[in-house]
Amino acid sequence: MSAIEYEAKVLDIDPDRVTRLILDKGGEDLGEVLQRRYVYDIEPGDASRWVRLRDTGGRVTLAVKEIGSDAIDGTRETETEVGDFETANALLGKLGYTPKAYQENRRHSFALDGARLEIDTWPRIPAYLEIEADSREEVVRVATLLGYSEAELTGENTTKVYARYGIDLATITDLRFRDE
Repeated sequence: MSAIEYEAKVLDIDPDRVTRLILDKGGEDLGEVLQRRYVYDIEPGDASRWVRLRDTGGRVTLAVKEIGSDAIDGTRETETEVGDFETANALLGKLGYTPKAYQENRRHSFALDGARLEIDTWPRIPAYLEIEADSREEVVRVATLLGYSEAELTGENTTKVYARYGIDLATITDLRFRDE
């Protein structure tokens, strides 16, 4: 089933400071993982929709992401769990999908006051905080609890975040931490 994602990012954070802030506000540390993903075009040239196969270390998911806008509620996601990362990639290949990119990021996860918070570290760009909750209002409320104003939030996807730093993510087919 497709669902609206209510999430926003706070860019260019100090991960240690934000970790302490979340924990000081009563957040629960859920641990860190290395995530890896393959990204596939649904229709070449259409950057508003894509398929993502992601391994979070303990769970492998297949999703279609659809971007309607850069707003906190501007993304729809249809996601399901699959069994094995490489087998799912091979299956998608048999269906005619070729990954346009392989990507890695490190994710430190927290729960705070009903929201899910992630400190994401990607190669070549500063870390950012992602806040996801059950409504736009809840995202803004939790951001405010952490001392961030609504003006400091962005709903931009990772491709647009990279563009802020002068990097065209669409031209990088293999994004790993060894590249730093």
